[in-house]
Amino acid sequence: MSDGGKVFAGSIPENYDRCLVPLIFQSYADDMARRVSAQSPKIVLETACGSGVVTRAMAAVLPPDARYVATDLNQPMLDYAKSRQVGDARVSWRQADALELLFDDASFDVVCCQFGAMFFPDHVNAYREAKRVLKPGGLFVFNVWDRIEENVFADNVTEALAELFPDDPPRFLARIPHGYNDVALIRSDLQAAGFAELDIETKAQQSRASSPRHPAIAYCQGTPLRNEIEGKGTSALEVATDHATKSIAMRHGSGEVCAKIQAHVITAVA
Repeated sequence: MSDGGKVFAGSIPENYDRCLVPLIFQSYADDMARRVSAQSPKIVLETACGSGVVTRAMAAVLPPDARYVATDLNQPMLDYAKSRQVGDARVSWRQADALELLFDDASFDVVCCQFGAMFFPDHVNAYREAKRVLKPGGLFVFNVWDRIEENVFADNVTEALAELFPDDPPRFLARIPHGYNDVALIRSDLQAAGFAELDIETKAQQSRASSPRHPAIAYCQGTPLRNEIEGKGTSALEVATDHATKSIAMRHGSGEVCAKIQAHVITAVA
């Protein structure tokens, strides 16, 4: 998980948290926190915690005696997440690879992962690791984005960049965040990892922004799509952000904008 299309560094973590979290992540983080807290867990592991949106949502609903271990492979994202949530003794932070968890067998009541599974180079192995560290009967809950056509602003930005760079369009959004959306494949991967009892729910939400520029900045500058764009030249990032802004405005108007987002929410019992 180390290629340039998956690097969250530089100003990406801050832009990700400031722009993308309220745009597309917060509602699913709140949903995940409700699902996890309903299990009344005493100890929870989060993999691929990113900028900490789920960690913060979970901290608001877990009891005072619960313990929460937040992990991410990407140290800049982990550092940013930790900076947003200081002083909560229940939460500990560890750099960790979801494919090679450095925790004992049967250590956790719940393992959760928000929009991280799409980045795993080996899904079955990652799910096998989640199952290994879960206590018998523990819950693995994660979500992944549905296909990009069901996530309108991401699709708009991808199409806009294809217009701007027709010879070699930046395809990070379609390739990675929206590239692992086949429900049958997800179910098969979980079963191969040893999960027999599982449920997959497709959940649509609305993505809202104060202007077309908000989603343009969010996707162009707050994700590793930025790395692909900046490879096009020194001024490419601003040109791409401007073009994506105009494209979204043409489709949704110049004021407050709203569009569909959709994800699969998966729960599996160890």
